[in-house]
Amino acid sequence: MIGIYLSGTGNTKHCTEKLVHLLDTTAMAVPMEGKETADLLSQHDFIVLAYPVQYSNIPVMVRDFIKNHSGLWKGKKVLCVATMALFSGDGAGCCARLLKKYGAEIAGGLHIRMPDSIGDVKLLKKPAPKNQAAIRAADKKIERCAEKIRHGKYPKDGLYFYDRIAGFVCQRLWFSSKTKDYSDQLKISSACTGCGLCTRICPMGNLTLKNQRAVSGNRCTMCYRCISSCPARAITLLGDTVFEQYRFDRYSPK
Repeated sequence: MIGIYLSGTGNTKHCTEKLVHLLDTTAMAVPMEGKETADLLSQHDFIVLAYPVQYSNIPVMVRDFIKNHSGLWKGKKVLCVATMALFSGDGAGCCARLLKKYGAEIAGGLHIRMPDSIGDVKLLKKPAPKNQAAIRAADKKIERCAEKIRHGKYPKDGLYFYDRIAGFVCQRLWFSSKTKDYSDQLKISSACTGCGLCTRICPMGNLTLKNQRAVSGNRCTMCYRCISSCPARAITLLGDTVFEQYRFDRYSPK
């Protein structure tokens, strides 16, 4: 078993690590952008594939990872794990349908609600105690799920036809243009100090330094890793002001 995840602010990383370690204490959980991830994928038959949903869709980086390694999925047993702030419809199902095209066996789907990580939009922001409560609830769901899996019963979140309808009607119908490709809308203000942190942590290598200032390309996967980590709060995407820099390590219950 291996866990493979895309995680911008730590939510999905935490969920993946917790789940795979509950199922197998020797199992690894590795970031999708890792240089050895594809090789590790080829060595395991059971994969926990986890990612944050974007408007009831999977990030383009996740879609590309699946397609770019299409030959590795045949015969693999995959549990699709989708994290979200509020609603995902068929967040796990979107990934499952794509994986099936390449011969994967879908073991199940798991939706886990975590604190909102979109720092430049006020809509779903909550105080620290509520974020911590959400994480505790997520941990309990993961523990229940792991116990059921050990007895051969896998969750089926997001895999049914009505989930697909809900995901399409409630979100993808209206927001598909935001998730069909990488974004070129990342904004970097004059507050940037040129520290270079964002260039080192971007999973796509989409940020570079020019004239001691960060510059964005057109391959943003909207993970919010740079926005939530920038010391100067100089980076935005959906909004124009950083209201909160959410990272799991700041809000995880002690």
